[in-house]
Amino acid sequence: MACTLRRDLGQFPAAIRDTLAAMTATSGRLLKLLSLLQTRRDWPGNELARRLEVSARTVRRDVERLRELGYPVEASTGPSGGYRLHAGTAMPPLLLDDDEAVAIAVGLRTAAGASVAGIEETSVRALVKIEQVLPAHLRRRVNALQSVTATLAAPGPKVDPQALTAIASACRDRERLRFEYRSRDGSDTRRLVEPHSLVNLGRRWYLVAWDCERSDWRTFRMDRLEGVRPAGSRFVPRSLPVEDPAEFVASNLKGAQHRYQARVTLRAPAEEIRALPYLWGNVEPIDDFTCELQTSDDSLEWLALRIGMLGPEFVVHEPPELAEALRALAGRVGRAVAT
Repeated sequence: MACTLRRDLGQFPAAIRDTLAAMTATSGRLLKLLSLLQTRRDWPGNELARRLEVSARTVRRDVERLRELGYPVEASTGPSGGYRLHAGTAMPPLLLDDDEAVAIAVGLRTAAGASVAGIEETSVRALVKIEQVLPAHLRRRVNALQSVTATLAAPGPKVDPQALTAIASACRDRERLRFEYRSRDGSDTRRLVEPHSLVNLGRRWYLVAWDCERSDWRTFRMDRLEGVRPAGSRFVPRSLPVEDPAEFVASNLKGAQHRYQARVTLRAPAEEIRALPYLWGNVEPIDDFTCELQTSDDSLEWLALRIGMLGPEFVVHEPPELAEALRALAGRVGRAVAT
């Protein structure tokens, strides 16, 4: 629309041309300002002015125009003064580019299979509203992607969507959190953390955070977490030991200690075993042809299956219960294939 208007300005007198050009520039700048305010919580005024290539006074005027249009923009004074798009009594229109709109629509379509409690019906209602306003070319992109995508419903425990959004906001805004946490052994503890990121691994959600009282990084299962609330303070973000939070969670899960600790010699090189995508545990070489696997689980049956699935011949050293579980499994398999 702006391009068409500029092309046709020549038919107007100079004064009108200048007025229309100013209106077009202002409208485009308002849209850019709104888009910036929607991308993060707080914006310093001088940073907005630099991004928009205008003066701080112009930013103030544009903020007033947004307020007149119903966008609740808050302003703070002082040396670090700035602006924040505050939640209002009604949700104003969001500015989304094509890729963002497609991502939201596809995400809503697959949300019914997610491990978030009570989100299925809500996501369907939101999807209907989104698809009603999608341009035809974007609707075709969404339908094409969805037609070749299959999602298996997650069978794991459900998590509270309000807890997810509260923690996501705290990660973004660098706000410490307090909550109660039930560990795997059933013990309850209170935690004060600096949240870093949320990770979804298959059927479970995890929070990666710096535990302030234990002075170390921790991984928390979201379905064991209750009473999430802000601690009332901000923090300077720390760097994870690894770049990818999902890799950090997966590594922690592999090294977690469970009820049954197994030590097994595998008749295969350590490099071959480490390359297996379904390996769970620590592998150390014994020589060029054998290695030792240390792994654990709360279920003897599942531990026996996991070791048997690795492929090579093996010898169980401990625990004795694992050897018994393997004998029982071998007996069931033998009877199943007996002729």
